[in-house]
Amino acid sequence: MALSVETESHIYRALRTASGAAAHLVALGFTIFVAVLARPGSSLFSWHPVLMSLAFSFLMTEALLVFSPESSLLRSLSRKGRARCHWALQLLALLCALLGLGLVILHKEQLGKAHLATWHGRAGLLAVLWATLQCSGGVGLLYPKLLPRWPLSKLKLYHATSGLVGYLLGSTSLMLGMCSLWFTATVTGGAWYLAVLCPVITSLVIMNQVSNAYLYRKRIQP
Repeated sequence: MALSVETESHIYRALRTASGAAAHLVALGFTIFVAVLARPGSSLFSWHPVLMSLAFSFLMTEALLVFSPESSLLRSLSRKGRARCHWALQLLALLCALLGLGLVILHKEQLGKAHLATWHGRAGLLAVLWATLQCSGGVGLLYPKLLPRWPLSKLKLYHATSGLVGYLLGSTSLMLGMCSLWFTATVTGGAWYLAVLCPVITSLVIMNQVSNAYLYRKRIQP
């Protein structure tokens, strides 16, 4: 027997609520796992994985989930209030990423190692640069009068698309980091696969949210 449209809608919303809750837990759990593994303060390098996972796994995921109609922790706020919280979380994520990048550069300088010698390093640098541009572009959405010649609907579309690309770059950098000697020397076997699965899960949830809640709606408008 075919399900009614209303039943399908309820099932779909339930699945999105469950996936959003999973994204919250996975983003937080992965960040805590990396912090325990790195033992921040034990060395200069130890701050790099902690700050980067905090930026690209936890803070950016929470910043995007702010707009989820099913799993946002700030549903009681107005759209404007959630937008300001989103920007604040993204700015905090950017600061963590910049600090994490600066510390690993200093660490490599102290050891005399080459910079950007791995795909992880290149992807990480690109993700940080992209996040910087993304936060700068977000100012135009907070204060649209700064860009009077640009339609607000197009600015939102470009920002959403660019933000999704930036989030995926950050997730890719995290996954490549889990292929490093530092990570694989400690995390092996099934634990390694579970760790790699974490940014994959959050990326799928964010991709679904952005495409269905915004990009798809824009695409079907005449």
